[in-house]
Amino acid sequence: MSDNTITRAQLGEAVYQEVGLSRNESADLLESVLKMMTDALAGGETVKISSFGSFSVRKKGQRIGRNPKTGEEVPILPRKVLVFRPSQVMKTRINSKRKPGQA
Repeated sequence: MSDNTITRAQLGEAVYQEVGLSRNESADLLESVLKMMTDALAGGETVKISSFGSFSVRKKGQRIGRNPKTGEEVPILPRKVLVFRPSQVMKTRINSKRKPGQA
């Protein structure tokens, strides 16, 4: 796996180069999109991005886990988790980028 991470600054720079807005306007646009996505997810909505995938929040119930060090049973409290499901287009793109000989 690669240690490369795309940052907000890099995304803002990409918007600046592709769209032609100023750097500040590009950063503001990116922040606005991310805030809309966050607010929608916090409100229980699903966010779908065509040809990319969908983000949703799933509720996980309480369950019993084990402390791996001691073996002691510990309750894991109910919580919400963010789930991303890539679109078929994204899966195809990712799989077509494999190098020959890779599994």
